[in-house]
Amino acid sequence: MAWTSDQIETAIQHLQRVDPVMRALIDQAGPFTLKLERDRFGMLVRSILSQQISTKAARSIRLKLEERLKPHSVSAAIIQEQSEDELRAVGLSRQKVSYLKDLAGRVLDKRLRLDQVGRLSDEAAIKELIQVKGIGRWTAQMFLMFSLGRLDVFPHEDLVIRSSIQELYQFEGLPSKRELLAIAEPWKPYSTVASWYCWRSIDVKKNFNPD
Repeated sequence: MAWTSDQIETAIQHLQRVDPVMRALIDQAGPFTLKLERDRFGMLVRSILSQQISTKAARSIRLKLEERLKPHSVSAAIIQEQSEDELRAVGLSRQKVSYLKDLAGRVLDKRLRLDQVGRLSDEAAIKELIQVKGIGRWTAQMFLMFSLGRLDVFPHEDLVIRSSIQELYQFEGLPSKRELLAIAEPWKPYSTVASWYCWRSIDVKKNFNPD
């Protein structure tokens, strides 16, 4: 479900009102431009591909996979048709092949209903997603944010967000879970938007002034 302009405007106004640091960051980072990913299966595949490797390496593997599957797009049925050797040939580890196979199998036999997961609450959706091999809570949260369009997700374990909050709120070291949740408490119910601005802060930090 796509966000409406009114929802985003309300979220921005809320964050600017409750958090002066976030207000300064929003002013310097500019408009909220995150676009939702409609291909839910494809997003989960890309999440698995990108685990524990560089962005460049993940992109290379993704392009090789897409090339191998042509003229078909990446889908559960097509992934399931590929042998382990065929998937390994594009650069996937044996472990990641098993993750993709498990994801595809669960989608095909309807243990995971990606067409219906959007009807679940945040925690219920996360519970469904983490049943898949290779999908943990962080990946599930990314799916909620970037595919389902949930507005109040705060992935406090994300290292970039932790680092951003350390700099923005002037912690001496990486903040603890308790400290992170305390910072994010006023952001509710728009933690997703605030988290996106924390990611954006990496691009604007050289010129950032919290005053």
